[in-house]
Amino acid sequence: MLTPSQLLTGYARGVFPMAESADDDRLYWFDPPMRGVLPIGGVYASRSLLRDLRRGGWSAHLDSDFDRIVAICGDRDTTWINAPLARLYGQLHRGGHAHAIEIRHDGSFAGGLFGVTLGAAFFGESMVSARTNGSKMALLWASDHLARCGFTLFDTQFLTPHLARMGGTEIGRETYQKRLSLALKRVADFTAHEPRSADQLWQDMTQTS
Repeated sequence: MLTPSQLLTGYARGVFPMAESADDDRLYWFDPPMRGVLPIGGVYASRSLLRDLRRGGWSAHLDSDFDRIVAICGDRDTTWINAPLARLYGQLHRGGHAHAIEIRHDGSFAGGLFGVTLGAAFFGESMVSARTNGSKMALLWASDHLARCGFTLFDTQFLTPHLARMGGTEIGRETYQKRLSLALKRVADFTAHEPRSADQLWQDMTQTS
């Protein structure tokens, strides 16, 4: 049985675990030749996304219900989050090494994401959207929050078309290992700040875009 300490050791070495399915209790380590990363403090927002943010009703909440976010992310027909992995994420959260950002619209759950933290690296694990733009808003807030809290690496494991449209890119294993090594030598605190308001986030993004 994999322990939280062993899981963190794997992340520090540049590998991450996944299950074949929710019904398979086994975990497998992955070390892809190309790694997806997102820019910290520079995730791309389309004009329509910025208009939606400006219209209001959006808010971000840090660690409001970590286990619930993990459960929702894993509640799909095809998932790599099995019960042992969900328990490990919960243990890491209680140990200060895993966090979630929940997005609400008019007070209702709209989306979110969660990931593992180590040094100044954030290993994004999964995200979910319960309404239009829910996961995109989670990425906007996460990128901004990581920048404000001193993080230097936003790892997305694999690059999807959705992440690419938000500014995600792929880097080779050697480049990733170098960036990871530098991030692990730094100190960052995911809880150093509360997520900014929608108005503050919109103002910053429109001033820098």
